[in-house]
Amino acid sequence: MPEDSRTRNVVVLGSTGSIGESSLKVARELPSRMRLVGLAANRSADALAAQIAEFGIKQGCLHDPTGLDRVRRALPGDCTVRSGREGLVELATLPEADLVLVAIVGVAGLEPALAAIEAGKDIAVASKEILVMAGEAVMEAARRKGVKVLPVDSEHNAIFQCLEGQRSEDVSRLILTASGGPFRKLPAAELAEVTVAQALKHPTWEMGRKITIDSATLFNKGLEMIEARWLFDIGMDRVDVVVHPQSIVHSMVEFVDGSVLAQLSTTDMCFPIQYAVTWPDRVPNRLPPLDFAELARLDFEAPRWDDFPALRLAKAAGSAGGTLPAVLNAANEVAVASFLEGGLGFPGIWRTVEETMSRHANQLHPSLEEIVSADLWARETAASLI
Repeated sequence: MPEDSRTRNVVVLGSTGSIGESSLKVARELPSRMRLVGLAANRSADALAAQIAEFGIKQGCLHDPTGLDRVRRALPGDCTVRSGREGLVELATLPEADLVLVAIVGVAGLEPALAAIEAGKDIAVASKEILVMAGEAVMEAARRKGVKVLPVDSEHNAIFQCLEGQRSEDVSRLILTASGGPFRKLPAAELAEVTVAQALKHPTWEMGRKITIDSATLFNKGLEMIEARWLFDIGMDRVDVVVHPQSIVHSMVEFVDGSVLAQLSTTDMCFPIQYAVTWPDRVPNRLPPLDFAELARLDFEAPRWDDFPALRLAKAAGSAGGTLPAVLNAANEVAVASFLEGGLGFPGIWRTVEETMSRHANQLHPSLEEIVSADLWARETAASLI
């Protein structure tokens, strides 16, 4: 640990994405609590080099080796910059790191996350896929190694806060809030005409392209349901969703006596990132507080389960467990990529995922190799369907 035991040495995997950039904002705001010791990006060579230089970091990784020489030339000779899967794992297991924040989209974040846990590091999870694909294995490893898995997703971070000091047997439901996406009120008959440009216009959050489409289909919320099931060790039958278009209530916990605790804040990912880093402390910052008089109202409504099948498919996958959640996740990634490229209509995303799931022979309690194999099978199957 650093000299000041309240400071955390943090590695950020995915530092040039939206979550990564928000993490760096927190580091700038709270240098006495968050010291960056390693940064990794996929292929944004110039952005990664600029980040490493700004924070005086000596350890980095560019997953795509194409721009590796460019990063190395831009930095002092005492900086070590790696590449590939091995580079991510080396960065995630740095001896000086206390916390590894995983913000890599997709399966690429799974191996370094598990490596960090095995090395005794706490992990902060911003990548849903880690717990969707391998929630059972990740949480089992964390329990065995005695490390924390801290949620960075605003919804799971909210539930994490609401559950502090509470007994699990007193929990009736976890209630994830969903913005509803840009098509919350769109008639079902018109969903087939949705364009890529329309789907990328999220009403509340500014996010990457893939997660923005997931929000429009509600697959984002479906993945969060599975993530919550593993993160909080609760059955899928006790994970629920409510649409809340203002995105001020980030999620809620209902208890057996009917009481409900909710976590509220303005829509800024710096809030959950900061809490994951400073937990169990709460630290002042310059983020805007809520003005309830200005808010005036908070609206809630039931999700449209029939019109947006992602929730039903995710609930089925999460209930079944095994390799089925990995199949759902992989098929969705392939379908979203096809939609973004104009090769698939908007409702085709749901249809592709459902058909891929129906063809899969589920394997319970899978190994990492079996999860990766199921992921690859699902990608090939979904691509063949498209």
